[in-house]
Amino acid sequence: MAEHGTRCALGWIVLGIGMASVGSCQVEAQRPAASNVQAEQPALSPRAATLATMRLTSPAFAEGAPIPKKYTGEGEDVSPPLEWSAVPEGTQQLALICDDPDAPRKEPWVHWVLYKIPPDTKGLPEALPRTARLEHPPGAVQGKNSWPDGENLGYRGPMPPKGHGPHRYFFTLYALDQLLEAEPGLTKEELIRKMSGHVLGVGRCMGTYERNN
Repeated sequence: MAEHGTRCALGWIVLGIGMASVGSCQVEAQRPAASNVQAEQPALSPRAATLATMRLTSPAFAEGAPIPKKYTGEGEDVSPPLEWSAVPEGTQQLALICDDPDAPRKEPWVHWVLYKIPPDTKGLPEALPRTARLEHPPGAVQGKNSWPDGENLGYRGPMPPKGHGPHRYFFTLYALDQLLEAEPGLTKEELIRKMSGHVLGVGRCMGTYERNN
């Protein structure tokens, strides 16, 4: 999530078999009630009997551990490296969303939207450029995060309100059964609608970040 003055945010994505969080926003620093959580479901592909589980990790931080400052708004604010495996058979493209559910608003604060990733891609290097189209992975494009226009393309790192406690940042990878017909610049919600009915598998990892000073 990002902090603009005293602002912050919240949201969750719930999949058919699990839960991926989302979020960040702009309000005073207090945690929302559970009733504020909104659910969205990119539907399972009819080609899949069950939702496959991919393994998604980062060499930069362990599951559930703090994200290094380098990858946050207090550091270099570059995207962390990611690695994945067990992509299900029949996958035509991959997509990735990163978001934070631990900020006081209903809507998620989105940190990264990336899609049209080739299915044979095994991961992402750190510090991907904030450009609409990427050379590596070839053909991949980036969407909009929750920052203001002009600052909202590609990855933006954690920047929760000071004293708000640790926030969780969920990186969720989707395996899709078809090629997306989409230009760069989709929002998270637009991407979820595009993916709905085409999800073969999901992988997820989570890191945390807290600002105390």
